Parts: sequence; C-alpha cells; structure tokens
Amino acid sequence: MSNGSNSPTERYHFTRAVILPGSDAQELWVADGVVADAPADDAVTISDPCWVLPGLVDAHCHIGLGPDGAVDRDTATAQAQADLSVGVMLIRDAGSPADTRWVHDQGELPRLLRSGQHIARAKRYLRNIAVEVEPEDLVEQVRREARSGDGWVKLVGDWIDRSLGDLARLWPADVAEKAIDAAHEEGARVTAHCFGEESVAELVNAGIDCIEHGTGLSDDIIDTMARRGTALVPTMINLDNFPDYATAGAAKFPRYASHMLDLHARRHGTIGAAIEAGVPVYSGTDAGTVVAHGRVIDEIDELAKLGGPEFALGAASWGARHWLGADVVTTGASADFVVYSEDPRQDLSTLRRPTLRVLRGRAL
Repeated sequence: MSNGSNSPTERYHFTRAVILPGSDAQELWVADGVVADAPADDAVTISDPCWVLPGLVDAHCHIGLGPDGAVDRDTATAQAQADLSVGVMLIRDAGSPADTRWVHDQGELPRLLRSGQHIARAKRYLRNIAVEVEPEDLVEQVRREARSGDGWVKLVGDWIDRSLGDLARLWPADVAEKAIDAAHEEGARVTAHCFGEESVAELVNAGIDCIEHGTGLSDDIIDTMARRGTALVPTMINLDNFPDYATAGAAKFPRYASHMLDLHARRHGTIGAAIEAGVPVYSGTDAGTVVAHGRVIDEIDELAKLGGPEFALGAASWGARHWLGADVVTTGASADFVVYSEDPRQDLSTLRRPTLRVLRGRAL
C-alpha cells in the first residue's frame, strides 16, 4: 500500500525487538522509510528490550466529517492528527461528505482508505452527510462512489422510518444485491451501517463484504458471516450511546426507543457470539460525529472484554492491516509501527505509554 510522499533519512537499529504477534526477540533495522534486511550505516541503536506493534488501525473513522457535515481542511487535519497521536497509522474512512483525497499526499498523517460518501435515501439519515438517492438509482451511485474511493463503498442499511416509528431497511433486498455486485465489478468492497435485524440479514445474504455495528445480528446470520468471511466492525464505544439515541427519540417514537434499548442491552452477547463463531472482527471507533477522534485504545479495551487482549490487538493492528491490504513489520514494508517497553498483550494499558511512534520510517 502506497499513500503519502516523503523521503525519510532516519535510520534505526533495535537490538532486542519482539515484533507482534511474535514472541521472540530479534534485530530490527529501519532505513529509507522501510524495514531493512541488513544493517544501516549511522543508525540510531536502541538496545533496550522492546515490543513492536504494527501501526494501529481505525477501521471505522470519518476524516472530514463533523456533527454538522463536512469540515474544513484544518479541522480534518486535526482529526487525523488526534488519531495518529494514539498510534493509528491506517484509517478506513467509513464515509465522508468532504473530499479528502489530499490526505494521500500528507506524509505526516496516517494512511487513508476512503469509502467516498455515505449512500442513503432522502430524509432517511443524518442531514448533510450522505448522497441521497432512491432505490432505482442506487446501482449507478454505488458505481460512482466505487470509482472515486479507495476500494470501499458505504451504504446506510437502516435508519429510523418515521412513518413506522422504528428502524427499517433503506433498500429492497434485490436492489441491494445488484448494487453490491456492481461495486464488486468496479473492484470495490461494500460495507453498511446496520443497527437492526432486517437490514443486516438481507445485506449479508446479498453478499456484502462488511457490516458496521451489527447489533441486530441473529445466530443464523452470524454463521453465514463466519462461513463467508464477512467482516464486522462493531464500534463498541459508539454502541454505548444507544441509550442517548433512544432518549432523544422516545417522545415521538417509543417503538424505536424500545428497540434501541433492547439492541443495547444485548450488544455484548451479540458481538461476543460473532467473535466466538469466527467472524472476522476489527476495531473501529465511528469517530467524527458523536465520538471524538483518538479513542481507538478505548475500542481495543472493549473488544478485549469479549475476545481477550491478543484478539483485540490483532483486530486493531496486524489482523486489520492484513484485511485492508496494508503492510505489517516485514522486510521491505513501510516502517509504520509503535514501540513499547512492555508487552501490551500482558497489559493493554501499555498502549497508552508508547516509547516511540515510527511513521514511514520517521520518529514522531
């Protein structure tokens, strides 16, 4: 994966580095921005034992989006810097109304995989965020977003339907399947925001590649996802906000409020069942509107409660990077990693005490 331009000149030699998820100490060389396979002249030597974690991933993040819609470039830069400050070096942007292609040229910011703009129906999602189309135009809009993004398309799978007073799908199942097929023809993968039961079942059966949130998953759909390798990014720290969403809608939409509270009450059981079944699960914060940037370690903590520390670290580092086609710490790879003085698998609070962050071969 190539993203961002600079010409690193810093060189490092770690004499006793444990490169996660491994367990054996080894020498690690960094030169000219990449992990080197031979000693580098004039390298800075770090002889203390250390644990090296491939750069963290926020796989559901919104660079360029704020509570009121698109934000300016300075604000988007600050968002990316907040994520980088905690070790996030790769972001899958799960939809933004701002054109953030310029981030690709910023060597001092995390790498960015853009999903283009959310696709929703008129008056069926938050204002000023999505491109709004009706079902008959969904396939063509998906093609547009696939061509303008970095390999991903983001659908809004469900949202409150005010005429029903509850969550409801946005797209007929047959139309969604055609749209997913169209994205695949364009070389893109598709993900979707899904809170409730109906939309997630139909979209998984339609061949979608990933589900965001997934609180409405049934055991049958979990089994289907595990069998097909359909990914899940649950955004646990955003699910904690469901009671607030319910309270905000309770007066006008009591059925919706009750539904959201029920989804919230069983969220740990639902996501835990997906992990246990072998669904590929990755870390994502949903930063950009109600969640602040720079909280991926909070998300890791929540995932660890369900799958354990090493599972959570993989979901936010080496596993997520493999899923997104990004480098880990191997010879010739871009040197993007975080260094710790202790093994974070033994104590996740270590993630909050890095000794060094290296991005594209340069210490930050």
